[in-house]
Amino acid sequence: MKRFHGFLKGLAIPVGIILIWEVLSIYIQNSFILPGWETIIPVLIHPFEPLFGGASLYQNSFISLQRVLNGFFLAVLIGVFLGLLCGWSKSAEDYVNPIIQILRPVPPIAWMPLAIAWFKIGFGSLIFIIFIGSFFPVFISTIEGVRSVRVRWLEVAQTLGATTLEIFKTVVIPGALPSIWTGLRLAFGVAWMCLVAAEMLPGTSAGLGYLIMFAYNLGQIQVIVAGMIVIGVIGIVADYFFRIGQHHLFSWQGKE
Repeated sequence: MKRFHGFLKGLAIPVGIILIWEVLSIYIQNSFILPGWETIIPVLIHPFEPLFGGASLYQNSFISLQRVLNGFFLAVLIGVFLGLLCGWSKSAEDYVNPIIQILRPVPPIAWMPLAIAWFKIGFGSLIFIIFIGSFFPVFISTIEGVRSVRVRWLEVAQTLGATTLEIFKTVVIPGALPSIWTGLRLAFGVAWMCLVAAEMLPGTSAGLGYLIMFAYNLGQIQVIVAGMIVIGVIGIVADYFFRIGQHHLFSWQGKE
């Protein structure tokens, strides 16, 4: 019952925004400024129909998801590896940290000219931008996870005669996983935003970002709004799965 009430509370603001939107669209009567929901909903409920003679809303969404997962998993592999290394070894951190601190404040989209020069317009440059955006949350959360491992766990393992490698595998990595998982959750959200922004740049041939810009050039504002809704829904669903995973995998937290 509490979950149901929470669900209703969560719907209150979106429903209010939709109602205000519809009233304003009737008052303004300009679909280029504020399209009515009677034009937006058909785009959402027919996601398999081709748009502008090309890919459908579903196909563009699927292409965007493929791209973001490729870049995200690459960032996870490298970010977790380097994070574990730097979190465990102060010497490794001394080598890696300066360049990380220099590059971390640079917005991912600022890398786009270099990405195009290195990988040309298309899949490679988009994956690079996604990687850059999602790498740093994974890397930093992994380091913090390693450092947050309780000292008494390490002391107990040493007392039982565990080797350094055994301590790392059986104590440090499991102990750091909750923080790593939080980093993955944050990183996916950043990766999703970076992808959509990168897809809006000239030269991209498909994806939700491309669809939004193409629709803008044709004055199809209802398609833009539908694309934005799909972007938000995919982000919400992804975050929901991360939260479910966190609840099931790390329910032991706080019970030691």
